[in-house]
Amino acid sequence: MSDFKELQEKLGIFFENETLLKQAFTHSSYVNEHRKKNLLDNERLEFLGDAVLELGVSQYLYREYNELEEGDLTKLRASIVCEPALVRFAETLDFSKYVLLGKGEEMTGGRNRPALLADVFEAFIGALYLDQGYDQVISFLRKYVYPEITTGAFSHTMDYKSQLQETVQQHKNRLVEYNIVDEKGPAHDREFFAVVTINGKTAGKGVGRTKKEAEQRAAKQALDALSH
Repeated sequence: MSDFKELQEKLGIFFENETLLKQAFTHSSYVNEHRKKNLLDNERLEFLGDAVLELGVSQYLYREYNELEEGDLTKLRASIVCEPALVRFAETLDFSKYVLLGKGEEMTGGRNRPALLADVFEAFIGALYLDQGYDQVISFLRKYVYPEITTGAFSHTMDYKSQLQETVQQHKNRLVEYNIVDEKGPAHDREFFAVVTINGKTAGKGVGRTKKEAEQRAAKQALDALSH
């Protein structure tokens, strides 16, 4: 039996209704093998968690990325709530250890199947929302998901630096350079100011929580200017 007390201690989150937490980690194959126990699988919680997670991520992106247009926000959100990203979050938290699986599913490697882990992560969000409300979900995301966004883990989705390089390479002998020209704020809430130059002339400026983010935003401004 999975030790859900251990999981709660690890997360620093204690469920009022532990049955909800257990349900989040209960795969349909386990329910099918224990029909007499009247257990519920995690599929309905996954449905709810998917919507709550999408809202939590959307809210964060809307507030933090003022300069991004709707299309870019949608792309970035999609990269954060997609299966590979959810699997990574689940693996970071060692969620596979707590999944309740049927014997057949266990024997065929279900415990580490990406789709199953992504579903469990969403189901956990759904269970947390029902047990403790939206604010607690946001606290959880702030601890385990949002930092991944600010470190640029998803910047490949909108890799403006690569796009700018490709655009500039169409014209030979043009040099692209990035410089961090200023940084402000305390260590835990730093802001970096980047400038991108093409052949020594300023082509774009950007501000971000990390140097990478500031450079990406400078590159996007340069791309926007070049496309007009």
